[in-house]
Amino acid sequence: QLQACGGGLVQAGGSLGLSCAASGRTFSGYAMGWFRQAPGKERQFVAAISWSGGSDHYGDSVKGRFTISRDNAKNTVYLHMNSLKPEDTAVYYCVATARRGVQTGSSSSYDYWGQGTQVTVSS
Repeated sequence: QLQACGGGLVQAGGSLGLSCAASGRTFSGYAMGWFRQAPGKERQFVAAISWSGGSDHYGDSVKGRFTISRDNAKNTVYLHMNSLKPEDTAVYYCVATARRGVQTGSSSSYDYWGQGTQVTVSS
């Protein structure tokens, strides 16, 4: 199971951090990431990090503003969000996959999904 938390309301230009704790199994060998979905919009790739933490990938809309990291000892992945914009408002989902060589930006690459946490950025 993946349990995301840390969402909330923040003003535009502010920062917010999300965390996702895994339970029931160790996810240290899994690539992990974040997707988001705003009302009436398609699910969007946000960021992904390799099982070792040695490589990461970001969606174009968040590059330079968001940072993904992980702590395998704590079975947790993090998303630190800076310079938030109203268009970042969405439900953010934590994801994980054990498969290798997948397209990190594709939602179909991930087998495990958390329940989502709401992020709201006010203008």
